[in-house]
Amino acid sequence: TTEPPVGATDVGVYFVRDGKLGFAQRSVGPTPSTATATLEELLAGPTSDEQEAGLTSDIPPGTKIVSIEVEDQRAVVALSRPLDRLGSLQVVHTLAQLETVETVQLGQEEFTSADTEEALPAILVESPAPGATVTSPLTIRGTANTFEATFMVELRAEGEAKPLYENFVTATSGSGTRGTFEESIDFTVDREQPGTLVVYERSAEDNSVVNEVEIPVTLQP
Repeated sequence: TTEPPVGATDVGVYFVRDGKLGFAQRSVGPTPSTATATLEELLAGPTSDEQEAGLTSDIPPGTKIVSIEVEDQRAVVALSRPLDRLGSLQVVHTLAQLETVETVQLGQEEFTSADTEEALPAILVESPAPGATVTSPLTIRGTANTFEATFMVELRAEGEAKPLYENFVTATSGSGTRGTFEESIDFTVDREQPGTLVVYERSAEDNSVVNEVEIPVTLQP
């Protein structure tokens, strides 16, 4: 782990997990264009650790930025290779998170963040990022669109049968409308060790686990 440079900004980049968008974190800057630097991180693809966490990309390898201009909350992007729908939504959701961007024109099509809902998983964890080192209390946050806005959270230590933490979380909205969530998790470990944050729903039909996402982390005392 290296310290980010002074003036660096933490940003999210959105890769693909099981056909939906999945979050990873990057540190960019200092840079004259956060949008350009963030998009370059997305085009570089997931790291080997992120790939082990199930993240891939629908953006063709070797895709480069031809041009990107951001003005009046609008990003106009041209890339060296055409993208499929999911790859396009990776770009849109990555740029639309920035305070300077509300709409993204990619090729001949213009998008807003609302257009990416089709590509978002039922539970999108945006903190912690895959591979993060965490201590107690661990704050988890993100967005969700689940039945009655509720889903389960577990924090597991490698090799332990019983979760370190297990409880339900309620987002600000659900059942067809995406809401936000933020929850603080207390846990105790006596040494640094691998762990996994697991989020999932229980099916209303048969109580089976659905919409499960696993985020590998390192647990520290």
